[in-house]
Amino acid sequence: MLRRLGGIRPQFLIMLVTVLALVSAVSVYATVQSRVAVDAVVPQAATESATAGAAGGADARSVTGGAPSAATPSPTASTPAPTPAVVVPPKSLIGPALDAEINAIIQANSAYRVGVALIDLSDGEVHEYGVKTKFVAASTGKVLAAEAYYHLVETGKASLTARMGSSTAGQQIRQMIQQSNNESWALILAAVGHKGLTDYAASLGIPYDRTVNGLTPAEMAKTLSGLYSGRLLNAANTAQLLSYMQNTNYETMIPAAAPPGINVFHKYGLLNGNLHDASILVQGERAVVFVVYTLGRDMSDMAARTRVIQQLTGKVAAGVF
Repeated sequence: MLRRLGGIRPQFLIMLVTVLALVSAVSVYATVQSRVAVDAVVPQAATESATAGAAGGADARSVTGGAPSAATPSPTASTPAPTPAVVVPPKSLIGPALDAEINAIIQANSAYRVGVALIDLSDGEVHEYGVKTKFVAASTGKVLAAEAYYHLVETGKASLTARMGSSTAGQQIRQMIQQSNNESWALILAAVGHKGLTDYAASLGIPYDRTVNGLTPAEMAKTLSGLYSGRLLNAANTAQLLSYMQNTNYETMIPAAAPPGINVFHKYGLLNGNLHDASILVQGERAVVFVVYTLGRDMSDMAARTRVIQQLTGKVAAGVF
């Protein structure tokens, strides 16, 4: 027969010890499971946060729905979560150094009237040098006429396949731009109309009178900027018009001086004492509109002004690419 211990029956003592052991075991199990759950959730949160960040979201949030923050590394993680790459747009290189070089060339050729406009399409800012007033645009104005006709096509008021002269409207635009055909220009102008062309130019912020055909270098640059950026025409018509501005019948100015690897889309102008070249220079993701208008005595100094345009092209290309 079991004896009492301190007045407590032995069987009750055994039961008490058993209950205390069970409580201790349950407490230990709960603590271990809690730690395992934490260790499982923290790496997952860090992984999901890093994945969201890598997808480009500055607003990547943790799995708990908190405010945007850097992922908290897991106690068991050996390396920190990767930092998402930040895409920085190319910085415009049109600055004081290039400004000084362009102005120096213009000043060294003060016998001529020279105006230059530059637009780095990364920021759209217009930079002007030399003469800033209107020149007779000569054949560079054909780009504006082409844009106006394409606009009529896109608004359902004209067609590129419509019969025009001895061919179609589309073929006349190609001849007007690539070969600088004046008969094609006359046909396109008649189709657009004097008021139509004036109104279209006004919609671009350009006061234009076809009877004078006057444009400033900056105004010409704006038409090219709007074209290349896709703001004026749809993608197909933009690509088509730009294709006509390559391999033209007069490649001796900007195209001849552009370094290898730079694509040139341009339209030259040549009339009496006016010698111009209006271009878009492209290399990789960088694109710059570059326009040079010049006025000399007559055709006798055309070779000298061609060299001026080539010198300016070299400085601009070296400065922005």
